[in-house]
Amino acid sequence: MGIGPVCIAIMFVFTGAGIVLVKSGMLKSGMINNALPFVIAGILCIAGGIALWLAAVIGCRIDIKIKSNQLETCGIYAYVRNPIYSAFLFICTGALLFCRNLYLFILPPLFWAYLTVVMKLTEEKWLIDRFGDEYSDYCKKVNRFIPWKRKK
Repeated sequence: MGIGPVCIAIMFVFTGAGIVLVKSGMLKSGMINNALPFVIAGILCIAGGIALWLAAVIGCRIDIKIKSNQLETCGIYAYVRNPIYSAFLFICTGALLFCRNLYLFILPPLFWAYLTVVMKLTEEKWLIDRFGDEYSDYCKKVNRFIPWKRKK
């Protein structure tokens, strides 16, 4: 299972702590009054995260690829290298957007930076060792966490 569940758990803990701080009234000075744009953005982020997770886990059957020692580069993996981590990044961001608090908006960039460092130091090293140039070429074409059109 690797480092992934630990990374996701840490993001959930910080997201939950932020929500608790807002709900307890400890971050009143950072509150934004106009809720509608943040609710819409939160819904879109959470829906996008769920869609990413479903596309990676169910659509691409990543469990089969891992067990058969194959690098997955099709489906959602043609648009983002780490769609499962991306999914949780989007879900946590959506939950934080619902809070409408300026102080909590620092968390998504911190989550992104944290995941980037952890992936570079762990999973990406392992994948380069395992798949070599195939993975290096894939990295040059596909973004790490933000789904985007594949570079040629």
